[in-house]
Amino acid sequence: MLATRFTLFIAIMAMISSLANAFDPDPLQDFCVSVNDSKNAVFVNGKICKDPKIVIGDEFFFSGFNRPGNITSPVGSKVTRVSVDEMPGLNTLGISLERIDYAANGGLNPPHVHPRASEILYVMEGTLYAGFIASNSKDPNIRNKVFAKIMYPGDVHVFPRALIHFQMNVGETKAVAFSSLNSQNPGIITLANSLFGSAPPIDPRVLATGFQLDNNIVSDLQSRLWMQN
Repeated sequence: MLATRFTLFIAIMAMISSLANAFDPDPLQDFCVSVNDSKNAVFVNGKICKDPKIVIGDEFFFSGFNRPGNITSPVGSKVTRVSVDEMPGLNTLGISLERIDYAANGGLNPPHVHPRASEILYVMEGTLYAGFIASNSKDPNIRNKVFAKIMYPGDVHVFPRALIHFQMNVGETKAVAFSSLNSQNPGIITLANSLFGSAPPIDPRVLATGFQLDNNIVSDLQSRLWMQN
């Protein structure tokens, strides 16, 4: 009897294990519309695998993280990314890396989200104010709560997947940080760019009501040039 129960237990656990592993992979692109016509098909997640016989070492290599980024942008920062587009060898590995340079006295990596990755940030130089915002929870104690810290060289901060986060240089010298993300193509949605720089523009009434702003202010924001950091 005991042996029968043990056998049944093993069978049930095997079934649960197989079900737990039967899931769709996380998407590495914004959308993937199904199509029956193979002539109009594209590769899922945008990449295919190269024949191993013609792979070369340079496809697993990137050079340049030792060079500062151009921080003369309107927000005073520059993000240098190494994702699968810059390093083909990252394909299917689920990781990517960034270097972020910040101008002194307010250089900002604006509020943004990575829809496909969590991020861990390491400060190399300077002093950053960095944090993320919890989602609009039903619990008023954590609803839209900000988790932020002043960071110094050697400090590390994590930003959970798909939550709004930011970093700003609050020091009087330039700052440099490196971040690692658990996706080969984490994606980025910079809130101001997406909302006020969309193409075609969102109906200003949507943004005016949503942000409780005057229509003229929204129109002015939509007329500006929103550059990708």
